[in-house]
Amino acid sequence: MKRKSTSTRAASRRLKSRPRGRPAQAKKATPTKMKSATKAPAKQKATAKAAKETPKKLVAKKPKQSAKTRRPAGKRKADSAPKTKPAQGKTMAKQPDNQQPECNANLGFERELWQAADALRNNMDAAEYKHVVLGLLFLKYISDAFEAKHAELEKEKTQGADPEDKDEYLADRIFWVPKEARWSALLEKAKDPGIGKHIDDAMLAIEKDNPILKSVLPKEFSRPGLDKQRLGQLIDMFANVGFNQPGHRAQDMLGRAYEYFLSRFAGAEGKSGGQFYTPCCVVRVLVHMLAPYKGRVFDPCCGSGGMFVQSEDFIRYHGHRVKNGKGDIAVYGQESNYTTWRLAKMNLAIRGIDAKIEHGDSFHDDHFKDLKADYVLANPPFNSSDWRGELLREDPRWKYGIPPAGNANFAWVQHFISKLSATGQAGFVLANGSMSSNQSGEGDIRKAIIEDDLVDCMVALPGQLFYSTQIPVCLWFLARDKKNNRFRDRRKHTLFIDARNMGSMVDRVHRELTNADVARIANTYHAWRGDPDAGKYEDIPGFCKEATIEDIRKHGYVLTPGRYVGSEAAEDDGVSFEDKMQALVEKLSEQQAEAAKLDKAIAHNLKELGYGE
Repeated sequence: MKRKSTSTRAASRRLKSRPRGRPAQAKKATPTKMKSATKAPAKQKATAKAAKETPKKLVAKKPKQSAKTRRPAGKRKADSAPKTKPAQGKTMAKQPDNQQPECNANLGFERELWQAADALRNNMDAAEYKHVVLGLLFLKYISDAFEAKHAELEKEKTQGADPEDKDEYLADRIFWVPKEARWSALLEKAKDPGIGKHIDDAMLAIEKDNPILKSVLPKEFSRPGLDKQRLGQLIDMFANVGFNQPGHRAQDMLGRAYEYFLSRFAGAEGKSGGQFYTPCCVVRVLVHMLAPYKGRVFDPCCGSGGMFVQSEDFIRYHGHRVKNGKGDIAVYGQESNYTTWRLAKMNLAIRGIDAKIEHGDSFHDDHFKDLKADYVLANPPFNSSDWRGELLREDPRWKYGIPPAGNANFAWVQHFISKLSATGQAGFVLANGSMSSNQSGEGDIRKAIIEDDLVDCMVALPGQLFYSTQIPVCLWFLARDKKNNRFRDRRKHTLFIDARNMGSMVDRVHRELTNADVARIANTYHAWRGDPDAGKYEDIPGFCKEATIEDIRKHGYVLTPGRYVGSEAAEDDGVSFEDKMQALVEKLSEQQAEAAKLDKAIAHNLKELGYGE
């Protein structure tokens, strides 16, 4: 009788041992009980302490849920949300994803982990150090996942399982980690002066056995400029962080840690940090407004993959899937910066997102020429002047006009449009100048796009959201077909939202939009375009306004929301203008009398001191 292949035996063994109808899940290794980390000391003290002892274990604390927000697993939030009557003058729509954590929230261990890792950075440049830390985080995660599966297979040996058979792991979409690359092996060599080479060799071995990671993992740990003692301390520290804690998906835990580290490195790098990281709250606005439940999602300038991560989170919170290429959406992306492309590949691999991410310049080396996407989500470089536009003057993508060689804004816009399917939608970030500029033919291109009835919604965002720039930016939302039977007929109409006064400061120079802010913006758009159960839309002075294409023509094809939404209506307090003026005049008289008394007292004191007449 012909012997079954290992992968077939593994699959049939899993089917026999699992209840019907439940998704396959790898068992998690039971972690050692760990103490909660104490508050991190100052950087120098932490560095000295790290050199003497292994840091305490860090625990990821499970966020508490109130009875109001708790819901059965797998149910969509809208199903259990109480129905409320819209308030007068307010736009109501689907309830926000209250269970999705705020962007600046953490699981209880990311901040401590970051502080400990940052203390070991010493004088290394943040741009270099991020590859060291993120590379080790990735290696720790795949090793943890491998060891958990290895322990499971050890218990199933009597059923024919082989813990050293690569197919057993690949069948459950777990990376195969060779013996010499496993975290336990590296931990034994953490204090070896040659630890850098051991890590590089481990990365090469993992890439060799997992083709999807080829040329992705960092292999620069043996370079002379990297302090090997501190590198060994990092390995010791990460060894005490388990990514298979009870109550959390391991991918969630490391994904959150990876995203948190990306944001902190972006902040540390300042302007250059914006090249690989789009703030979480901005991505959430784009994702929640477009709501990409099903279809092809494309980002031609994907950075570290934040658009895809937030799309996956959004879809999962609504009970859908983005896995194995067989879920509800398929993910495509391209990134021109090689090191950033590597960050994206690791970021998505950690999340288990099966995406096709290519490295190359989207303008000059488009890897998706034939792709027609249902959703385009993007944050292109602002006002890029070095995109070599003079080489693409005859490009067929410039349907609405040749973009200026000195600014790529409308080259990106037309590239996005060229990728949309017949009913596709796009949401992207651009500099505010794109809404009103008339330089170098940009006004004519914008006019042609408006006249083709592609602009569905414009959102003005507050300043200080980005690490790369303090200036405010805007969001464009385009729709190929405003009458596609999914929503109401919106032809010749555009929604304007002015969100410049929203958000709150999270530190001295950075602002974030809260989940409530994101929900208000997204819900307004959904109510306006006619999403099912989204509620009734109404114009709100100072915040949102529906405009016709004729209105836009009257404004010279300028798309700045402030021109359309007007001023916020002042509340009537029931006091007449005359009474208010009388009260103000009386108050002024009192203040002037008080000022005269103070002047007299000051003059008297000066005279007593011998400095007056």
